[in-house]
Amino acid sequence: MTGKSLPTDAELAILTVLWRRGPSTVREVHEALHPSQGTGYTTVLKLMQLMAQKGLLLRDESQRSHVYRAASAEAQTQGRLLGDLMDRAFAGSASQLVLRALSVKRASAEELEQIRALLDQLSEEKKP
Repeated sequence: MTGKSLPTDAELAILTVLWRRGPSTVREVHEALHPSQGTGYTTVLKLMQLMAQKGLLLRDESQRSHVYRAASAEAQTQGRLLGDLMDRAFAGSASQLVLRALSVKRASAEELEQIRALLDQLSEEKKP
């Protein structure tokens, strides 16, 4: 696991906006969050400042309105979150995590096809 801390739920909501929109100002993130979150502008500003201090966001201060972007790709953050969950809740067992995930929410046919393709790829990689 990297030195970056794991995002909280509120931080993850901000990261999701940045992954979808790309680099954005606090106002743009606030406007994207506001309909669903009801979060005030100053709360979003403070959160994004703290996230920059924690290394979750990078801030471009070259313009009047600072522009923020995610410090890590979505897949990297998801991997860190999954690794943490796997360690804490499933004693490090990837199979237990996957089995539980698939038993909790039914996967679509397309998702099952993607899972089979990944399993086939992993099997091929293991062959001598």
